[in-house]
Amino acid sequence: MRYRTTVTVLVLAVISAAAVVLLTRPDSMPVPVSAPAASTSPARAAPVRNPTEPHRQAPIPAHGSGTFTLDGSLGPLLGTAGRLRRFHIAVESTVATDLPDFTRTVDETLGDRRSWIGDNQHRFQRVPGAAPADFTIYLATRDTAYRMCRAGGVNIRVGGVPYTSCRRSGAVIINYDRWRLAVPDYTSAGTPLATYRAYVINHEVGHELGHGHVTCPGRGRPAPVMQTQTLGLRGCLANPWPH
Repeated sequence: MRYRTTVTVLVLAVISAAAVVLLTRPDSMPVPVSAPAASTSPARAAPVRNPTEPHRQAPIPAHGSGTFTLDGSLGPLLGTAGRLRRFHIAVESTVATDLPDFTRTVDETLGDRRSWIGDNQHRFQRVPGAAPADFTIYLATRDTAYRMCRAGGVNIRVGGVPYTSCRRSGAVIINYDRWRLAVPDYTSAGTPLATYRAYVINHEVGHELGHGHVTCPGRGRPAPVMQTQTLGLRGCLANPWPH
């Protein structure tokens, strides 16, 4: 009987001690929460594509190799009557990947009935580099274009930067900056880049044919192709065609 009483007392003492522990323990332990780390650099915005040429993001080189890649193929005969002028296509090696697109655009522009062939006084044909030609149409980075144009007595700089394209005897020189970016009066009006490209080809080839500059005939009227549209439309509407 004394043994049972002793065991009972011990059991009750253990239960009492456990109860004291449970009553004095916090209901739950705090869970550590890490604060969000402060950003050390702003998020990078997605690259902005040029609005006039949305499929191209590559930077535009200002300097080039000064050497050219010639198109080696024979092009179609463009026009049905008039004097035939044969030409070469040459793209600066630095931007030689543009050669197929440049060749196609030149052919399409000069072969359009609204172009110089429209009066039946002119025909054109692109010939391989080894064949004799009347002139060459070059696509050159702006610094190379400046040197080439300056050698022919033409300064294409605006604000100290080679800006326009030019023609010198036997050479039509298209500035790669303008080929890729067009000009403010075109882009601000939402005029497609293809329209400016047709204009600059027709304008410089027009010089090769002997045409000089003319002015805007009146606000709201189509700009003559021999107007210096690259330097401003002067109230006229963008127009790439002589006819």
